[in-house]
Amino acid sequence: MMPAAESELELTFRDPAGQLRLSGSRALRRIRPAAVAETEAFLASRLRAELEGSGDLIASRVARPDDHAIVAPGEFWLEHPRIDPISYPWEWTTAQWRAAAELTLRLASRAIAAGWTLKDATPLNVLFSGPRPVWVDVLSFERRDPRSTVWLAYGQFVRTFLLPLVAAKHLSWPLEATLLVRDGYEPAQIYEALGFWRRLDPGLLDVVTLATLAERRGAKGGKSGKPGSVADAELAAHILQKRIARLGKQIAHAATSPHRSQWSEYERSASHYRPGDVDQKRKIVKDALERTRPARVLDIGANTGTYSLMAAEAGAEVMAVERDAAALEVLWQAAKQQNKPITALAANIARPTPAAGWRNREHFSLLDRLAGRFDLVLMLAVIHHLILREQLPLGHIADLCAGLTRRWLLLEWVPPSDPMYQEWLRGRDDLYGQLSEDDLKSAFGAHFTQAGRDQLENGRVLLLFERIAGRSSAATQAGHPVSEVSRT
Repeated sequence: MMPAAESELELTFRDPAGQLRLSGSRALRRIRPAAVAETEAFLASRLRAELEGSGDLIASRVARPDDHAIVAPGEFWLEHPRIDPISYPWEWTTAQWRAAAELTLRLASRAIAAGWTLKDATPLNVLFSGPRPVWVDVLSFERRDPRSTVWLAYGQFVRTFLLPLVAAKHLSWPLEATLLVRDGYEPAQIYEALGFWRRLDPGLLDVVTLATLAERRGAKGGKSGKPGSVADAELAAHILQKRIARLGKQIAHAATSPHRSQWSEYERSASHYRPGDVDQKRKIVKDALERTRPARVLDIGANTGTYSLMAAEAGAEVMAVERDAAALEVLWQAAKQQNKPITALAANIARPTPAAGWRNREHFSLLDRLAGRFDLVLMLAVIHHLILREQLPLGHIADLCAGLTRRWLLLEWVPPSDPMYQEWLRGRDDLYGQLSEDDLKSAFGAHFTQAGRDQLENGRVLLLFERIAGRSSAATQAGHPVSEVSRT
């Protein structure tokens, strides 16, 4: 049965050249008649073959729509593999932003060299398949005027890629705030927030200060606003390539990774774990992976990725959710270097990313994208965060877990005697000081049966739960969709 959200959101609507529809394991793209000739030319081009071959561009093939789809005369359909679950730019780390920006500039550069141009340059056209960014919109390519010196997507790239990174570095505006700005930031917004001397920073001078002053003088569109051309096609391509290269340097300068945090150093600094505890915990997780053999794993509170990497090594595709950007950056870099199928997502499971966009239907919420898609959920050293910092009842946590996993849950119970538990208890003994493992089992027993129990020497307990077949969580009963939408 198709989830409600997918049946309601059959098509995207912003791109006049085509629309996208999700159907089962496929992403189907309708190409409108006016865009057919250009799309067919791109599909037949060497550029398309090279970009698909390198993995930078999503694969495409001509396809038949579903039987109930209405096909207008002159249009045709493409099929792409679905990247699932997806993450949105406001859930990326700084390093992921840089990787997505560099992918966009690489595509733009290769398109110029091949006689094409990239007419769109927004992070919303990039998805992460594991640690690798992939461009997912084939309609972004069009044939280039060989004498033009203008990259029409320059302004969009600056607004949606460069300025959010600039604002994060110089103004501490969080990247997750881009959820609220579909077309990015205007230079004037950054300019007004900067002090006088910082406006003269070489890294800000042209894209912020000069762009703002030019706009105030009545210039329209900044650098990309005035069409320009030269007689020499080779010179035009050279000018465009120089502009692309400069943007690459500006991205590298702006994309400063977060400093170390308490959680990025957690495994080395955690005094409540002795070496024996760590080794024992890793063995328990390894045994659980061998027993459950999951194809897909959700690691909640993944930290720097020790157990995400173990799951990937065991053959699973992994979605790693972690709210601490510095810790997640370590995880993403490790997955990239080791070429592991781990998608890193910067989010807080207790305060999940909401649905967004037009009528809250363009971008699905985090829980809608995750629900029911994983064979095993790891929740290691997380539950005391949810209890003590978020004040969430055990029953609610159990219901969340039941909505996320298809079968297995490996949970680490942190008892009130634990030093970290005591540190966060903060005088609320009457509320949380008497919680026990039995209370946990009682709450989770509504959805799960216990399939294993191992206790570490420090008193923490790892519990393997198996979901009771046919038992729905409250979120599922309330009709929350289990779906996500890709973008044009």
